[in-house]
Amino acid sequence: MTPIQLSPKLFACSQSTELAEKIAKEFGIPLGKVNTTHFSDGEFQPAFEESVRGRRVFLIGSTFPTADNLMEMLLMIDAAKRASARHITAVMPYFGWARQDRKDKPRVAIGAKLVAKLLEAAGATRIMTMDLHADQIQGFFEKPVDHLFASTIFMPYIESLKLDNLTIASPDMGGSKRAYAYSKYLESDVVICYKQRKKANIIDHMELIGEVEGKNVILVDDMIDTGGTLARAANLMIERGAISVRAICTHPILSGDAYEKIQNSKLTELIVSDTIPLKRQVSKIKVVSCAPLFADVMHKVQDNTSISGQFLM
Repeated sequence: MTPIQLSPKLFACSQSTELAEKIAKEFGIPLGKVNTTHFSDGEFQPAFEESVRGRRVFLIGSTFPTADNLMEMLLMIDAAKRASARHITAVMPYFGWARQDRKDKPRVAIGAKLVAKLLEAAGATRIMTMDLHADQIQGFFEKPVDHLFASTIFMPYIESLKLDNLTIASPDMGGSKRAYAYSKYLESDVVICYKQRKKANIIDHMELIGEVEGKNVILVDDMIDTGGTLARAANLMIERGAISVRAICTHPILSGDAYEKIQNSKLTELIVSDTIPLKRQVSKIKVVSCAPLFADVMHKVQDNTSISGQFLM
């Protein structure tokens, strides 16, 4: 006898409620109800207000700092497991702590590996995320990982700009693979920025590998934190004769005075997704929603159909 296929349920972590509502609307069902009890010392306890027994559950929440965001995801996964959910998919549009993906100096943690183990220990049966800081983080998991690419949502916007003499640029050597993938699809040239840092988030020197004179340049990166690299790269490219410089960054962390740096830079615009909610709006920042992409892939996961058609590159 074939078991009855129950409809899935979607729930939002508090830090990603706005994005989760968009995903739920695209998916075609309302968000499930979660009630979170807060204690005076800062502890909190999320509780599902409806049954999840025997169902596939999608828990939507980006895990950017503070650590409470990761903790909320872990608690919700554990609650779903103890409530007898059949499958538990942690939908993490932004996978936090991913910059700690290796030991780059003695006596440091590999934070991304630790987070992977915590998610699995809590009871996640599947992970869904977008533009990991390093592709190999998928190997930290023993469970299936759906690693989506933001190029799927950004490429139509780039094409709509109809830019002549387009050049794709990477703000550092580590992002060259991503830049080459974009340039291959768009049949454009590539420029790489070579930078040296004094310490984290502080650049000592930057140089360009390639020509930008007379070009419309688009910098591509997986995240923007302080904005220092992109602002400096844009200013340098304009000095070297670029017609315009835009930047595409999937995850808008935008900490410190990043908003001011972007607004005061030579960037024409910064295009980001809504994996992390903006703290405020500025005229140079444009948001392209990732909700349709996640909703479509979640449908395919529920229906056990291939998601490979969602990958432009």
